Amino acid sequence: MKYLVMIQARCGSARLPNKVLKDISGKPDLQWVIERVSRSRFIDEVMVVTSIEKNNLPLIRLCTELGIRVFVGSENDVLDRYYQGTRLLKPEYIVRITADCPLFDWRYLDMAIEQLKDGTDYMAELTESFPDGLDIEIIRYSALKRMWKEAKLSSEREHVTQYIKNHPEEFAIQNLECPIAGIGDKRWTLDQNEDYELICNIYNHFISEGKEDFVTEDILAYLQSNGHLEKLNENITRNEGLAKSLAKDKVLVC
Repeated sequence: MKYLVMIQARCGSARLPNKVLKDISGKPDLQWVIERVSRSRFIDEVMVVTSIEKNNLPLIRLCTELGIRVFVGSENDVLDRYYQGTRLLKPEYIVRITADCPLFDWRYLDMAIEQLKDGTDYMAELTESFPDGLDIEIIRYSALKRMWKEAKLSSEREHVTQYIKNHPEEFAIQNLECPIAGIGDKRWTLDQNEDYELICNIYNHFISEGKEDFVTEDILAYLQSNGHLEKLNENITRNEGLAKSLAKDKVLVC
């Protein structure tokens, strides 16, 4: 297996509880993410990775109904969750997507795979040129295994690729740049009620037109004609969860 997509999902979000199961135009958020990722021309399989908490049972049932493989692992050590989920399949590359990205554009995943250089350990949108919510990370399996062995900070265990970002000189890193300039400040992720309202507006518009395969350019055009919608979540800080983890970081005893 060359490309395994692993969608990180759980029901215990503090800012927007059960966000991955919230209804968006007739389907739960997670189902939309799975369907949009699955449009990629190059991936071999999509897997959902969640935690052992009991409140994730509805999420697991949804994956079963959709015929999607699901791996259940550690609640707090997300890096371990990813590594344990890959040990049997041993893909060459892991594509990390989070379930709070229902506007994910599969074309950019295909673009990333086409641009991926031989020898790259880690590819990501390092310059944050994509809207928040179109996030893509591609990790070589050997790099994931090394992170799993060496990461000691709590933030490095909670945020899967933080170890690479803390030690860039030790890995071959490649940037992924958005082909549309000037849209990196847009917020299309699902993390708070204001995000949910924006995303529902976008979906309701396109689904009412019978268009499930809308892409970034379609969203931009719709928002340009409905500028008030972007004001809904414009004051929310990007990467708030990471900032909180770094603020209370600690070295773990292994």
